[in-house]
Amino acid sequence: MDGQAGEASALTSPSPSHGIPGFPPDARLLLVNCDDFGMYPAVNAAVIESIEEGIAASCSLMTVCPAAADAMRLLRRRPGIPFGIHLTLVCETPSFPWGPLTAREKVPSLLDPSGEFFEPTPVGRAALLGRARTDEVETEFRAQIDAVADAGLSPTHLDFHCLADGGRDDILDLTVGLAAEYGLAVRVWLEPGLSAMRRRGLPVIDHAFLDSFSLGTEDKPARYDRLLRDLPAGLSEWAVHPGLGTPEARALDSGWQVRHTDHAFLTSPEAREAVAREGITVLDHRALQQVWARRTPAQGFVEGQDGHAPWGR
Repeated sequence: MDGQAGEASALTSPSPSHGIPGFPPDARLLLVNCDDFGMYPAVNAAVIESIEEGIAASCSLMTVCPAAADAMRLLRRRPGIPFGIHLTLVCETPSFPWGPLTAREKVPSLLDPSGEFFEPTPVGRAALLGRARTDEVETEFRAQIDAVADAGLSPTHLDFHCLADGGRDDILDLTVGLAAEYGLAVRVWLEPGLSAMRRRGLPVIDHAFLDSFSLGTEDKPARYDRLLRDLPAGLSEWAVHPGLGTPEARALDSGWQVRHTDHAFLTSPEAREAVAREGITVLDHRALQQVWARRTPAQGFVEGQDGHAPWGR
């Protein structure tokens, strides 16, 4: 979950400007991305089902979490599943905590007084963003990206866990620079980042970003159906959070009902029927990645050589 904003978190553009090749301006395009892959096993199972059997198109991997190794194993067995890296600097689950991949003594500005990631509460986010050194953020982000490369996997994009657009302009700028270096897209959904990316000719959403934690659990199928019916022309994005309602999930995760109801809708016949009925094209981030990689060339790489990054090394 992104946590800082919700259903109407990005202003609608006056006219669609998605800039994705192969689609007319009046196409109804929807990125459906499953966040939090790797958090715990019941999330991993639900994410795979939501992509393979449902309407979700991609996922975002949290490399710092307890079930990250299992998630990467699942991705290696399914090379056709597009995924991003869910860059993580916070932890909302004290019952099963996670922390930086970097040695703690190298990133002290990212840690609370007990030496752990801050919680993504308003107070915790403010404390983190008030003290985090940009160089230490870069060190940790690179460690999370390198963990994916070392696993032999090739991501499509970067996004953020519970810190919308990274929470600070310099963190977003850093992340866009890393994306250029590694040949990836970036999820951007707030101003001024949206306008800045459009000025550079980079595809970003045209309309309000949906974080499914903002949607509530009552009558969720009807809410999702209405959102699909009302989806405007241009590019929209849903960050969904599927999970199974297992005893483990109920014990560990206060958000398990959001995840359980997301999974139920995403894998339902009604979801597939609504997408077909409305003529919506569900995308993953590969379509954006191609444009981002072309328009943000990595420094230090020679054209014609092996791309931007050591994917699958």
